[in-house]
Amino acid sequence: MEVDEVVCLPRLSRVAVCGGTHGNELSGVYLVRELLKARKEAMKKKEEEEEEEEPASVLMVLSNPRATQQCRRYVDTDLNRCFTHATLSGPVSDMAPYEMIRARELNTLLGPKGSAEAVDLVCDLHNTTANMGLCLIAYSDCDWICLHIFRHLQRQMPDVPMRFIHFDVSRKESYSLDSVGKHGFAMEIGPQPHGVVRSNIYTAMKDGVQHMLDWVRSFNSGTTFEGGLVDVFTMVKHIDYPRDGQTHDITAAIHPELQDRDFCLLHPEDALFQTFSGETLRYKGLEPLFPFFVNECAYYEKGIALSLARKRHVMIPAVRVQTEAEQQTAEQGFASEEE
Repeated sequence: MEVDEVVCLPRLSRVAVCGGTHGNELSGVYLVRELLKARKEAMKKKEEEEEEEEPASVLMVLSNPRATQQCRRYVDTDLNRCFTHATLSGPVSDMAPYEMIRARELNTLLGPKGSAEAVDLVCDLHNTTANMGLCLIAYSDCDWICLHIFRHLQRQMPDVPMRFIHFDVSRKESYSLDSVGKHGFAMEIGPQPHGVVRSNIYTAMKDGVQHMLDWVRSFNSGTTFEGGLVDVFTMVKHIDYPRDGQTHDITAAIHPELQDRDFCLLHPEDALFQTFSGETLRYKGLEPLFPFFVNECAYYEKGIALSLARKRHVMIPAVRVQTEAEQQTAEQGFASEEE
């Protein structure tokens, strides 16, 4: 692809902003509630006025209402692991975990996943106890919509540490709510304890969502966005805590030299864990990598002490929305291919 080439992409007509996928990650819960309240008030004001057509339809969703009501991550199982094709299409009974049933409801509302009827963009809101700043997490490192939104947020929020994390997982195996849309990402912001809302973290999320929606409106209105370089952190592997061979209990904590140093390069032989007896355990990897989700509270049950990523530069092209004529040509070409 030529650097100066402008990629024309379909209009983002339907956008979903989801909060409470994990019921104790409160920034997204309160932000979605606030957005729903603001929309209700705005609709009252417009009752006697002639409504202007919005550049995009925005759907606000509280993803896991039962877990949110109980201020728990989940009720029966992690909702954000229930969106693989196998889970969504497999048999389900009345005795199935609540989150598996809820995942199908959300797939009906926002999808179906992988179909032409799916919403154009899903932004799923999350908090982390790790010191990660604001991260967009996506399954593709060549989704120009997600990467341009990230670049826009970087420019609009220069004081907020921001990274783009890529999980190299196939669309079929992608497991989180954001994978239901044609484009999608998780907006992960921390540090914030679960079951707590911190004003600065909430405000960063609110600003991030607003800037994302502003970008969508500008894109749909015909603005051309210039290309450029974006740093992408591709997840390489997870590391578990050291454990007792018989009880499987953890025997060490994240080393003080690593704690709160997400995205600071971890070199071979750097301090990794400190055992409960005081011994330092060192990183034995063969290459320097970037740690993230360091000591994430919710990942103790998953056997993850931290994740490691490799950073690289990705050149993204300039983009603009397709014209009606271009869209019709693309649809005709798609129909011909199907025939």
